[in-house]
Amino acid sequence: MTGPEATPSFRLAYVPGVTPAKWVRIWNERLPDIPLTLVQVPAHGAQELLRAGDADAAFLRLPVEGTDLSAIPLYTETTVAVVPKDHLIAAVDELSVAELADEIVLHPVDDALPWERLPGRPALERPATTADAIELVAAGIGVLVVPQSLARLHHRKDLTYRPLTDAPESRVALSWPQEKTTDQVEDFIGIVRGRTVNSSRGRAGAAPAQPKAKDKDKDKAKDKPKRAAGTGAGKGSRAAKGAKGGTRGAAAKRGKPRRRP
Repeated sequence: MTGPEATPSFRLAYVPGVTPAKWVRIWNERLPDIPLTLVQVPAHGAQELLRAGDADAAFLRLPVEGTDLSAIPLYTETTVAVVPKDHLIAAVDELSVAELADEIVLHPVDDALPWERLPGRPALERPATTADAIELVAAGIGVLVVPQSLARLHHRKDLTYRPLTDAPESRVALSWPQEKTTDQVEDFIGIVRGRTVNSSRGRAGAAPAQPKAKDKDKDKAKDKPKRAAGTGAGKGSRAAKGAKGGTRGAAAKRGKPRRRP
């Protein structure tokens, strides 16, 4: 090569509400020489980013469109209704979609839930983002239904949320371009799946743990052929018999003393 090799790196995108901090920390511990760069993207921008080659992998919400992107589902989020603290809904522990029938339910353009039929009454206009919808909830315009992680992300002191028991749920997944499953992608998949450094399913390169010296000695001792039980005792018995036989033979040879003529 005429120039220096490019420094390896890993670009990880994530949509609002996902917190990749735990996996990033493990990456930095295991692969300190390969910097990981976080790229925050809008709710529906992760797939386009991967296809454009601007990220190596991404945490996004399913479904993934097309067959060019691989995806590993990670977890399912709880769906909640965000309301002002003085709203009647704030007085219950949980509620159903049917109980929103008389409420104006805001439906932002970047909605993360796969609705088949929207609940409640529609607003006159759709908010552009979830953040805009939160502002409208605080103003008493309507109710917002979102994954719990987004309710936490946009937390306000004057708002609260309650679980919605029968609403659609959001599923978070790790996705990457199928034809670009690099070593770094394999490493990150292993981290997300909870594999250890020496896992046999991890990428080749983690050497298996070497047995300790004492363990080697034990293994050698196990490999040595064992003598048949009683073998030593048999030899000892034959030796003892031989010794006894020799004693009797010596006594027979000596016999009684002969008389002189």
